[in-house]
Amino acid sequence: MFLVMNENSIGNKRIAKNTILLYMRMFITMGIALYTSRVVLHTLGVDDFGIYNLVGGIVVLFSFLNTAMTSATQRFLNVELGKNAGSNIGRVFSVCMSVHIGVAILVLLLGETIGLWFVNTQLNIPLERMDAANWVYQFSLFATSLQVLRVPYNACIIAHEEMTFYAYLGISEALLKLISVFILIYVVVDKLILYSILMAGSVLIITIAYKIYCKNNFKAISYSLFWDKKMFSEIVSFSGWSLFGSLANVTAQQGVNIVLNIFNGIVVNAAMGIANQISSVVYGFASNFQVAFNPQIVKLHASDDKEGFNNLVFRASKFSYYLLFIIALPLLISCEFVLEVWLGVVPEYTVIFTQLIIIALLVDSISAPLWMSAQAIGNIRNYQLIMSSIIFLNLPLSYLLLKIGMPLFSVMIVRIILNFACYIGRIYYLNIKIDFPKLLYVKKVLLVCCLVTILSLPLPLVCYYYSDGLSGFILNTVGSIVSIVSMVWFFGLNIAEKQFVKNVILNKLKR
Repeated sequence: MFLVMNENSIGNKRIAKNTILLYMRMFITMGIALYTSRVVLHTLGVDDFGIYNLVGGIVVLFSFLNTAMTSATQRFLNVELGKNAGSNIGRVFSVCMSVHIGVAILVLLLGETIGLWFVNTQLNIPLERMDAANWVYQFSLFATSLQVLRVPYNACIIAHEEMTFYAYLGISEALLKLISVFILIYVVVDKLILYSILMAGSVLIITIAYKIYCKNNFKAISYSLFWDKKMFSEIVSFSGWSLFGSLANVTAQQGVNIVLNIFNGIVVNAAMGIANQISSVVYGFASNFQVAFNPQIVKLHASDDKEGFNNLVFRASKFSYYLLFIIALPLLISCEFVLEVWLGVVPEYTVIFTQLIIIALLVDSISAPLWMSAQAIGNIRNYQLIMSSIIFLNLPLSYLLLKIGMPLFSVMIVRIILNFACYIGRIYYLNIKIDFPKLLYVKKVLLVCCLVTILSLPLPLVCYYYSDGLSGFILNTVGSIVSIVSMVWFFGLNIAEKQFVKNVILNKLKR
């Protein structure tokens, strides 16, 4: 018993340490991302900004192959480490790398055939910008292929929980994008084409850095033409079912973006692009924490520590939601003001798209540990069939709603409803597969988070509506933080979770 408690304590400390490192990374990259987004929008203009997001999204459609393999690679590497089977990790890495090389080739083939045809014949792009759009497409395709090859190295770093380098490299990537923006401002050429070249160059540099670090720090991680038919079959089988989930998620985001373009043109793609950038920054508050706990979830399941596994999933679900909610609430209330200050000129539909995407992300944040738990189990055929079927509904339902004349933001309401349906589905799936305590989870996590949300709303709303402009935003933000932190402490945490938070704070103060 003491050993189990000690191991859990070590795991909790590691999660806390890695979370702090990732948040340091996030605050720096967030500031750079917000600045560069504003400059890029003003430098490119709304139309070119919309083209970049739309055409880049076509390439992302093919990346569902890579997304599926990412889940498989991280899962199998984590399982090997969880079983203390480090001697086998090099073989797993080599097989995964071989598969990713195949995926990169397939992405290029699909991109240069079906994707190229779609860009030039189906999208609503002004004729005078088609040449530039094709250049953007080619460099986006190149960057995506590099990101496919980067996945095994990234998975190794996360599996070994080397978050210091992960954080530094994230900051370096953000700085490269900042440098690219300065170049974009002062170089007099077609800025849309130049921007796509600079972004592809940044991806190339970071990919090389990943490879060098893994080669120098993980001696077992070295690619060779090793072949293990059984291991290959297991990885491909796992990723094969993940493929459905990846395709569904890409379709829900990029497919809907294409539908919006068909009905309304590239301006609405600019609005969606800005909303997605903000959502990426906001979700970083929860996703960094999730990156830190994901390896622990897989390892606890692999070691058959059921009590530790359930406790971590409960805690991770709540903490993910709270961390995102504390950022999301003031932004939801003051969204229009924030966008006006940040962008100056706000494209139509940006405010409502941003607000609804953030709500959808709140659902995703509380659901994320359940998704990783399903991945840890390994037999995901039924899981992916159920979840993917729900997520796929985003595209036909969005098309149908726009076809009958519903407002553009209705596509985001569909996304919120379907995200929540997936959340409930994950709870029931885990209950069936591993006897996960679904009723206890609903009581201790879902209802508690709902209670915290409701109790946190009055103070920031009053602060905002009795003032305006900058003062309203400041009061709303302060009111949101005070209200959420208070409600989380008094109603959102149990005794053990409060002690965990105290220990993390005290340890950092002592240092």
